[in-house]
Order: sequence, then structure tokens, then C-alpha cells
Amino acid sequence: MGRLLKLREAHKTDAPATCSVLWAHDGSHLATSCASDTEVLIHDLSAPPPGRSGSNAGSSPVVLRHHKEGVTAIALGPMAGPLASGSFDHSVKLYNFPVGSFQGNVTRFTLPIKSLAFNKSGSLLAAAGDDDGIKLISTIDLTISRVLKGHRGSVTGLSFDPKHDYLASIDSFGTVIYWELSTGKQLHTLKSIAPNYNSDSSVLNTLSWRPDGEMLAVPGLRNDVVMYDRDTGEKLFNLRGDHEKSVCSFCWSPNGKYLATSGLDKQVLIWDVDLKQDIERQKFEERICGLSWKPVGNSLAVIDVVGRFGIWDNPVPVSMKSPTEGVVLNEPHPLFEDEDEEVLGKGISCYSGSLDDSIEKGSGDFSPISRKRVKKRGPSFDEGEEVLQEIDSRKRRKESENKRGDGGIRERAVRMQDAFQVGFTPPQQGKRRFLCYNLLGCVTSLENDGFSHVEVDFHDTGRGPRVPSMTDYFGFTMAALNEKGCVLANPCKGEKNMSTLMYRPFGSWANNSEWSMRFELEEVKVVALGKNWVAAVTSHNFLRIFTESGLQMHILSVNGPVVAAAGSGDLLAVVNHASDCLSSGDQVLEIKVFNINEATQTISGRLPLTPCSHLTWLGFSEDGRLGSFDSKGNLRVYSDQFGGSWLPVFSADKARKSEDENYWIVGFNATKLFCIVCKSPESYPSVMPKPVLTILEFSSPLASSDLGADEVENEFMMTNLQLSEIRKKIKDMEAFGLDVTALDDEAFSLEVKLDRCILKLIASCCHSDRLVRATELARLLSTQKSLKGAITIVTASKLPILQEKFSTILEERMLDDLKTPEPIPTGRSNGKTAYSVQPPVRLSPMMEKSPDLNNRTPNTIKPQIKSSPATETLKLVKARSSTPENLAQGEDISKERELGSKLEKLATFVKGKGNATSEVTGKDVSSSATGNVKPELKIPINPFARVKKVT
Repeated sequence: MGRLLKLREAHKTDAPATCSVLWAHDGSHLATSCASDTEVLIHDLSAPPPGRSGSNAGSSPVVLRHHKEGVTAIALGPMAGPLASGSFDHSVKLYNFPVGSFQGNVTRFTLPIKSLAFNKSGSLLAAAGDDDGIKLISTIDLTISRVLKGHRGSVTGLSFDPKHDYLASIDSFGTVIYWELSTGKQLHTLKSIAPNYNSDSSVLNTLSWRPDGEMLAVPGLRNDVVMYDRDTGEKLFNLRGDHEKSVCSFCWSPNGKYLATSGLDKQVLIWDVDLKQDIERQKFEERICGLSWKPVGNSLAVIDVVGRFGIWDNPVPVSMKSPTEGVVLNEPHPLFEDEDEEVLGKGISCYSGSLDDSIEKGSGDFSPISRKRVKKRGPSFDEGEEVLQEIDSRKRRKESENKRGDGGIRERAVRMQDAFQVGFTPPQQGKRRFLCYNLLGCVTSLENDGFSHVEVDFHDTGRGPRVPSMTDYFGFTMAALNEKGCVLANPCKGEKNMSTLMYRPFGSWANNSEWSMRFELEEVKVVALGKNWVAAVTSHNFLRIFTESGLQMHILSVNGPVVAAAGSGDLLAVVNHASDCLSSGDQVLEIKVFNINEATQTISGRLPLTPCSHLTWLGFSEDGRLGSFDSKGNLRVYSDQFGGSWLPVFSADKARKSEDENYWIVGFNATKLFCIVCKSPESYPSVMPKPVLTILEFSSPLASSDLGADEVENEFMMTNLQLSEIRKKIKDMEAFGLDVTALDDEAFSLEVKLDRCILKLIASCCHSDRLVRATELARLLSTQKSLKGAITIVTASKLPILQEKFSTILEERMLDDLKTPEPIPTGRSNGKTAYSVQPPVRLSPMMEKSPDLNNRTPNTIKPQIKSSPATETLKLVKARSSTPENLAQGEDISKERELGSKLEKLATFVKGKGNATSEVTGKDVSSSATGNVKPELKIPINPFARVKKVT
């Protein structure tokens, strides 16, 4: 540490107050202000003060006395641009810098201003404070271009992205919002990631972009500074050292290699950001609340809460790289490449005329001030809108050039998504957070005085005894929960503290059933829980699998850094990065699903995401279906269709009722999504009050159909997906010889539901004159009764050609049914019913021409004739010109009884000429000495009911 830095008084204060210091771009002047002083001072550092020499504080300052109350914020435009000041008197004023001549009032708020910021080009000034909204003011004509609303507390910090795409803001509650300048929309909202200073007006949260615009620095909750990604808003790393209290102010060196931080502990630390360690420090008598690097040298200006300022020479050791090395001074911004150099050089002072001192009343939009402009414009030209349109145009142009690879622009590498625990929420200072939240229950944690209090709660309070809470001395940040227990883990805390994994069963026949594991030089990233197993994926890309009792069973290698994991039953899904991100911003993720019990891998491949999105949720449904949800609001479910595909079944854009709704996913089942609706800017639910679960129906992302039956088409898609899943389960269970009666009934119900959807679509096709599509739909109907219903629809619609088509389809279906052999019970073997395959006898299609056209033999009535070969039956069917007398030689047929107005049945009684066996009774009904015996047939009342197998 160097010698103790002595500070010089600039502003007089009666109590600690927020003070600011700014350095001119050429390093010749300093501007200072204080919230307890109405003056803004401009210090000339080119000459020593009168009567002294060798001082680091220049001659007598220029005093600006235009505010009626204390000055709370100052900002300086680029390259000798204007100086802006905000005050407790609710006004924002502009001055020529460094001469200090007053230009005029810019805007007025209804409450005090807390923060000001210019963008890199100086074309926009952002102003905010205790009012609801951030005003973007065009410095070209001093009109308000846009008002950004979303913060719930006082906005205390503003910072424009150096690349001119975003504006970052922070409030007194510690919430950070990324604003997209081209649209004015919230790109990311980071809830309560910084300290909460709402009750202390002398401390203001601040934030700052690194000069290259790749990351945003924000004060952390652990006496540190946290870096967040430019595009995704996710945490990159933190700088944590010897600050004993929260960091309250910081600033970047001109080249972005170093960061100066001041804390409530009255220390200022200099950090090498690449090395993530502090290289120099100073201790002061009072808290330093303002910092500013000299743009052209190795010096740092500081100001404390009592209005004293000074210059720290050589804060970076001379043996290290200079804080200004590699910096290009006076580089024109791309937005103004074609503008006059005079405008760039003089900023707002180049405009002729004076500003009107009138200011807006209330919190409404500011009325534009009439003034002369540098370039000739039309009478209705909006300069502020032009600036934002130019930003949007330039952004699209750069994206296009990057995609083509031309224009000499180097493609920027996009950072890979960090690992996250499914169902967690970020920490909030002084508030309880979720370590895990699912359809079963939740695990919550509340940090207090260095340790946490962990509780487990189930949504169904009657499921069993309450799980006792526990004191957490490890600082657990992630958890997974199922019916039998929960697993918790924490990341590494410094070099000496190891990552810990703990499993806590809810009930056990033995004592000390709880167990834990420690990892040296390895950090747990995500955890998962299943049936009798616990899994953890670590920073070494190891998948570690433990038994329920803590036995280490398997250690597998994952192909890349893990992103998320989820477990259910025997299945464990792990998502990891397959490669670096694409230049378009797309994450390249890989997913594997393991069966832990069988030590097999059931799914392996790429995980699809919406372009420019990242994974936000991963999990299984109750029936074992795997689903994923991305940041663009799309839910995909894995299906075996087409050799294994991800099917989009839900889109938040179509489901949300208003633009401020965010969906935090909890789980899903076959047809519904379970989530918690968060109102923007909230992205996560709070523990108290207890979140309300919302149930949303699945909806496929269908194109707008010309039928105008989007709901019916969506129901058709979803039902078809359910039916395919049920049929797969039936096939798998039959392969193992399991009973599938319940699944058969469920599949049949879905077939009936699907037929109803198809009939509705056929009716829509008839009304829209889509006859070819109606014919395709008719071929998808599963029952003959549904086909008859379709014929009724087209008959009522007076479409004789379509009626003939449908009748042909019905005849073909009846013929196909005759060709399909069906099993018949013939006895029992090894305790199971044995079946033989015999062709069923069906009614001849020629009966369609009988007067009773609607009478048909139901599919469920299938009398079997052992002595009647299939070839003889087909011969009878093909004899379309035969008479009823011809058929009488092979079988006797009686008409079925009509049951109801729409549901009819035919009961066919067969008198066999040879030996025949009744399908229902199994008795021999062949001709004998006692005479011919007619088979006993049971006619089901429900025309859709299936005849159960006789055991």
C-alpha cells in the first residue's frame, strides 16, 4: 500500500451525503458535486492554486450555482461535450464544459433525480430517480425520445452499453434491468442481485459497463462485485477480496483491465480483472462514494461523503500494464461517422440560440423546446426517434454482416450458458428463496448472519409428518426433492472451503441415515434425485451417482460443461454443452437420458432450443415424459415418433394474456402445463406470499389455417400425440406380458375423442369447400360408426360426390376388417388364456343396397366358424351381384335391433354347416345327434364397447 492519500475540501456538508466526481476526457479538469450542496464545481488541474505549487488539485474552481437544492448526480458527454446535473429540486440542467456557461433546463421530474448518464456518442441523455420511469432525452433537440418504465424503487444507477445497444439500470432494491434501446423493451430483469439500500438515502446502488461492452459490473450481495454477461444477463464471475462491507461505488480503467472499488468499510481496492485479484488498496477516514479514472494517465480521482476530493497517483503499480494502454482517444462513434466534426467536438454548445427556461409540469411527456438545429430538417422531424431508429438500423446491419462474414467485422464470441438448478430462484438479501420447487413441494432457504435456515414443505400437507427444518452451516444453494428425501449441495466458498453434497431422507428405520460427501478441488454444479439414487454433476464434468444410503456406485464423464439435470424414477436426464456457442448466439446443447437401475442410456442427441435462447427448465412428467423449456417461452416434449423427436407443445407468446406475464415452469402432464405466472419485471416467484399454481392447456404452434378451426386442429394434434404415446406403452407392456386392459380402455377413449375432432374438421371442410381434405380426414376415422357419422354430415351438406367417396371408404374399411385375423380363446396354458387366430365372418357389403341402409354388423360381434375357411368367406364378400339365396348356403343372417335414434346395431346369428365354436360360450355348436345348436351371442349396449377376452 502506498502513502495515505490526503483529500482537499470541495463541498461543505453537515452530514454524510452522496458526492460525485468526473474527469474530463483530456485529463485537464475535474467536476465535483454533493447532495448537500447546490453548487457544481469545475476544477482546473493545469495550474497550481494561488500561493501553492505541486498540488494535485488545480486552481480555484468554476462555480455553477443554478440548482435550488443539493446536486445528486452529474454526467459528462463525450469529447468536451456538455455537463449535465440533476438535483433534489427535480430538474436536469446542461452546461458548457469546461467553461461552465449555463445552457438551460432539460427536463423536470416530480421527485428528486438520482442518476444521469450519456451514451458514448453523446446523442442521448438518460435521467432517472424517485419518479416512475427513465427518460431518454435527445441532446440534439432536447426532446424526450422515450420513457422506460419497469423499476419499483428509485433508479440510482444508469449505464449505456458502449456498443450502443442497451441501457442498464439499477434501483435501490438491487434489481437490474437491461433495456433494448431500439425497442425500449426489457431484455433481462435481474431481481435483487445487489444490496438493498432503500432505507439509506446516503448510499446509492451503481453499475457500469466495461469499456468493451462485454460485461456489466454490479455490486454483489457478499461484499463483492459481480460481472454479468452482455447478452444473456447471466453471471460470469465475481471479484471478492478484503472488502469487509458492501461495495458502494466502482469504475473501470480506460482500457477495462482494472477496476477500482470502494466499500462501506472505507477502503478503495484496485483489481486486476483478468487475474480476479486486488493489486493495490487505500484506507480513508470517510467512505469514498465517487471514483473516476484519468483518461490519459495512471491516476484515480476520489471523493468522500463529506465533500473532500483528491487524486491517487499510480493506483496501478508501474511494473504492471498501464490502465490506458491500448486506448484510442477521440474515436468517433459509428452513429455519427457522417456527422460534422464540429458537432462531435463541441457537443451541445455548437447550437445557436438559448434554451427556454420553461420546464414541464408534472410527470407527463416533455414538450419539445423550439431551437435552431445544425442541419436543416423538416418541420415535423423527430431527432430523438431518428437516433433510436439509427441504433436499430445499425444493429440489424451488423447482425447481417456478421451472418455473411463480410464487412471486415470480427464475429463476437457468445458466452456459454452457466449451469442452473431446476426449480431454484436467485438469492434475495433478507428474503427467503427457493432451492427447489416442483409439483411435490419445495425446499426454501433464508440466509441470516452467515448461515441459512432450510425448510422442506409439501403442497399436500396431509401426505405425512412435517419434515423438521435444519440449520445450514454450509450455505446450500441448490436442492432436489422427491417423496423419500431431498439432496442439497453448495458451491465452493473460496480456495479452502470444499463443495458439499448432503442427502436427507424423510423416514428411515435406522438412525444416522443422513449422509454427506465433500469434494476437493471440485465443485457441484447441479443435483438430481430418483428412485433409490442420488446424482451430482461437478465442475470436472463428472456425473457421480450414489445410492440412497450413500454408496458411490458410478462415476461417468460428461461430454462438456453441465447445464442442468433432472431425475424421475429410474431415469436421469443430463444436459451439457456440446461445443462453443454459435456466432448467432445459439447455445449448442446435448442431452443424455440414463436408466440408472439398468445402467443403460435411452436417449442421446442434441437438445433443440429456439434461436438466441437458453434453457430455463428441464424435467419429467408423472408418466415419465421428458420436457424442456427455453427462455423464449417454448415447451418441447420428447417423443419416439420419427425415430425420436422433440415436439413443441406450448408457446408462451400465444398463451400469455398480457405482455408483462412471465411463466416460471413447475411441471407438466399429458395435456397441461403447470407454472407460476410472474408479472414483469419479476422473473421468479417469491416464497411469501405462497405462489399460486396456474394450469395452462397445451397448444401446438400451428399456422393460421384457412378452415378457421384452430382450436379443433390443436385438439386433434394433442390427442393424436397422446394416442401415440399410449399405443407405445401398450406395445412395451405386451412385450413383457403385462396386463394392458386399462391402457386399452384409455386408448379407445382417445380414439373416440380423436374421431370427434375429425368429424368437426370434416364439417369445417364441407363449409369451406375443402373436399379433398375432407376425404383425407375421413380415412383417419377409426370406427365404422364415425364413418357413418361423416356420411351423415356430407349428406346434410348436400355433397353427393363426397358422400359416394365416404361410402367407398366405409366398404373398404369393412373389407380390411375381414382380412385381419383376431385371437380367439381356446383354453388355458400355464395359468394364462391361450388364443387361436380365426377369420371373422362379416356381413356382405352388398347388404349396403338393402332398404335398411344404416343397419350394419358391429365390429364387436364376431361369431367364429371353425369349419368356414377364410377363402370361402372372402368369396362370399366379393360376390356383390349374388342374391340372398346364395348367401343362405353359408350362413343365416338376421337384422340387428335399432338402439336409439343414431346408434344402431346388427345382430348376426350364424348357423354353421360344419363344426363351429361359440366365441362367447366356447361350446361345440356343430350338428350332432341332438340337432344343431345356435351360438350364444351377447350384444353390447355401447356400440363402441369391445368384447372382453374370456379367461
